[in-house]
Amino acid sequence: MLYYLFRFLEQYGISGARIWGYISFRALLALILSLIISAWFGEKFIKYLKSKQITETQRDAKIDPFGVNKIGVPSMGGVIIIVSILIPALLLGRLRNIYLILMLITTVWLGFLGGMDDYIKIFHRNKEGLKGKYKIVGQIGIGLIVGLVLWASPDVKSNENIVLQRQGQEVVVKHRTEARKTLKTTIPFVKGHNLDYSSVMSFCGKYKTAAGWILFVVMTILVVTAVSNGANLNDGMDGMCAGNSAIIGVALGILAYVSSHIQFAAYLNIMYIPGSQELVVFMCAFVGALIGFLWYNAYPAQVFMGDTGSLTIGGIIGVCAVIIHKELLLPILCGIFFVESLSVICQVWYYKLGKRHGVKQRIFKRTPIHDNFRVTDEQLDPDCKYLIKSPHSPKHESKITIRFWIITIILAALTIITLKIR
Repeated sequence: MLYYLFRFLEQYGISGARIWGYISFRALLALILSLIISAWFGEKFIKYLKSKQITETQRDAKIDPFGVNKIGVPSMGGVIIIVSILIPALLLGRLRNIYLILMLITTVWLGFLGGMDDYIKIFHRNKEGLKGKYKIVGQIGIGLIVGLVLWASPDVKSNENIVLQRQGQEVVVKHRTEARKTLKTTIPFVKGHNLDYSSVMSFCGKYKTAAGWILFVVMTILVVTAVSNGANLNDGMDGMCAGNSAIIGVALGILAYVSSHIQFAAYLNIMYIPGSQELVVFMCAFVGALIGFLWYNAYPAQVFMGDTGSLTIGGIIGVCAVIIHKELLLPILCGIFFVESLSVICQVWYYKLGKRHGVKQRIFKRTPIHDNFRVTDEQLDPDCKYLIKSPHSPKHESKITIRFWIITIILAALTIITLKIR
């Protein structure tokens, strides 16, 4: 909104109005504004949650060997994150930009879905919350909307990168002069650097382009659903999900910026995506909101984000990656989310496998994997066989959280490095 106001004032020669056209100014202002809103609104909202007794009642207080009781801590703190993202994005973003519109829709959609889950858990005292099938339907729904819009919208175009010739030790990269719709996406560690979905579906003959778009929509649904659920599983310790997601948000903001800058895109040999600079504004608001939220969510937490926050965070990460054609980099960038999800899947599979043979068995002491590091041997089921029982002594929650942050920083750096490694 402010962007359009100052662009209007610029026509009349108002001093300072032109600065609002610079993406760096609006992005950094969004970061600062979201952080301030998150810190200020967070305090007010936490007091409101306590007054209405919207607090955690289902957490297992015994899981923490250091004796921190988390029952009674306010939940649904994801509202703080969502509000802190939406206000700066609406004020400072170009609201006619299709990419920004998709990010706003994703935030509201998954915020509502997660809010319904938290509402059922807190007010109906139902530990299971919203049934899993309804969550999946909601996640598939937003993934389908994003995929179809990116397919059908005439505003979604890219300038493909073309390697022209080698000059000495350097490869000269140019982009097509006209932006057009493309089914290509960045793939790591490959010399050509691009994967064409239509080429994957080449067995469909003359229908390979249509089949490629269908594959793209399916991939979008899978990415949004997987990352959203991965973030949800990662939200199990104070500051864990918010910290990891802020780091991922910084990496995606950098990728969005270089994708929107034709010189940087040529240097890195990636597609140039006109209009994706608005994602930088949004991701800066995203990072600022998470950092401000950490003020209250850091150990010991004064508020939990709940599914209202975790499902939204994961969806934002997934949709942003799809828009800038970097979804195939997510297994690296979101490696923590991937391992969290994989640990749960393997644990359930191994348990069911043993159950068929009348054996009670598990791979880890507890999943998601971060819980494995804070469980004492005394808390284990004596009738169950554990494939992995280390570590035998529990680690403090804050130590586990910070170590996961460090791993995510390494993965984020590796993700950006892959743009030059091929």
